[in-house]
Amino acid sequence: MKKIEIAEQWVTNHMALFVCPVCGQKIVAIDQHQMICKNHHRTNFNKHGYLYLLNHGESSEYDHEMLSARRQLLTAGLFLPIIQEIASQLGHKPQNILDVGCGEGTPLNQMATSLNQPQNAYVGFDISRAGIQLATQLNPQLFFCLADLRALPFSDESFDTIIDLFSPSDYQEFDRVLKPGGRLFKVIPDNDYLPELRELLYDQDDPHRHYDNHAVRQLFLSHYQNTQVKPLRYQFKLPAELRKAMVLMSPLHWGEGVRHLSATDYQGFNQVTVNVNLLVAKK
Repeated sequence: MKKIEIAEQWVTNHMALFVCPVCGQKIVAIDQHQMICKNHHRTNFNKHGYLYLLNHGESSEYDHEMLSARRQLLTAGLFLPIIQEIASQLGHKPQNILDVGCGEGTPLNQMATSLNQPQNAYVGFDISRAGIQLATQLNPQLFFCLADLRALPFSDESFDTIIDLFSPSDYQEFDRVLKPGGRLFKVIPDNDYLPELRELLYDQDDPHRHYDNHAVRQLFLSHYQNTQVKPLRYQFKLPAELRKAMVLMSPLHWGEGVRHLSATDYQGFNQVTVNVNLLVAKK
């Protein structure tokens, strides 16, 4: 089957998850490579096997080169301990899982592998067309789309689990699409996140050398008073062939004042410390 046909079949089987991105009404049919809502608005399936569910043009600084570098690192296991920790808390009951700001799709794919539950429905969305096109190269059991965080094109109370890895959040929308008792897993950098990369790219007195997660953490806690906070810290070894990709995949290399790296700089760049907080809330 072609990718567009696989995508159509997936949405047909999970039609109740979606609403029209134009009017918010339920989807009633899939016909001639289009998703059709109750008010007869039509949304085309892309030939790559995804839906464009934005009501505006997308704008993302995450281009194909950066996302390809990100895929190399994530496939090698950069965030795998985080994914496995979340998976260990999800259990084996069939569920609908939404990945917020899914990028090129590797974390959701690793989640599906870890859970090994064929009855689960996995949906990832992002505003990066390059990311979604890369994501559609992965497991056909996953579905990806371009969508707006502030106006999710999904039905009320349709997801059991939302996963947000280092992405912006809209807690009102999350609460709307989460089922009663559903859970939100948000991963934020701790203050000592990727210190080796920061030291490589910036001088000691540069503000990019340091990070403070206080505001993001407090905003989450203000919405979910019964939040569980789990620190996760580990070292990830960087083989020589992935060191430049590690720099390229991170927005840290965009900052004003960033250093231009030499071959000698890369030789000493042989590991990074991943230090994050996993925030877990229940609706």
